[in-house]
Amino acid sequence: MSTNQTKAQRRDAARAEALALQKKQKSAEKRSRLILVGVLGVIVIGLIVISVMIFQEGQRTPMERVDNVPAGVVQDTGIPVGATGAAGTTNEGAPTLDVYVDYMCPICGQFESLNAASIAEMREAEDLTLIVHPVSILDRVSQGTEYSTRAASAAAWVADQAPEQFSAFHDALFANQPQENTPGLSDEQIAQVAEGAGVPADVAAGITSGEAMETYEEWVSASSQVAGSDASLLNAEGGFGTPTVVINGERFEGWQTPGALTEAITGEAPATEESTEPSAEPSE
Repeated sequence: MSTNQTKAQRRDAARAEALALQKKQKSAEKRSRLILVGVLGVIVIGLIVISVMIFQEGQRTPMERVDNVPAGVVQDTGIPVGATGAAGTTNEGAPTLDVYVDYMCPICGQFESLNAASIAEMREAEDLTLIVHPVSILDRVSQGTEYSTRAASAAAWVADQAPEQFSAFHDALFANQPQENTPGLSDEQIAQVAEGAGVPADVAAGITSGEAMETYEEWVSASSQVAGSDASLLNAEGGFGTPTVVINGERFEGWQTPGALTEAITGEAPATEESTEPSAEPSE
């Protein structure tokens, strides 16, 4: 600022400089507000997107959240078995027998003991399509090893990777069924059961390594939720238990009587079977 300026000139110059500085500050403040508004806008949009995603996720069914489903599955949770015993096959036009099983359930073991032979006979004669629904409701009785989930996951793994051996493996799991309140079979032991049922060694290795569990644990959990929330599958007490037996879409309660299941499916009572009935209630 020149020293030759008058007092009035110096005052005007100072005022102009102050106004310029004020204008610069206001411009900076405006830019800051715009940036802040932009950032807040992005945050709000992000929150809206997240909320929508959470809402949409909440609307999805348990099965819609599953990444891996065994090949050939029907009704989301069922593994069909036709005349050959291979997973993913059906007997066209034949009645359907849906059986919901937990591989640690002792009553499921009784069901298999009473009915497996006649089911196999009808299936092989193309008189029915068996649909196995492996579920997990008894992990709590395997001392923390999650045996029910591991066994069901192994069944799903075999159904997908070695479908021709599925029926034999399913039967073998019950033939080697552990008792409740024990750790159950280890993954290595389940794999040995699988190999004994004809499952190729490389497929059985996936059970030993835990790959089967990792791949299908989510599907088993979702299948169990779906079954447990299906009103048509609930027992007289309003709960879901295993085994649950369904013939052509209708729940069937009389499987404990030898020959009753065959008669309900074919309409013909086996001539040689006795009508003794074990006292057993489905596991829950």
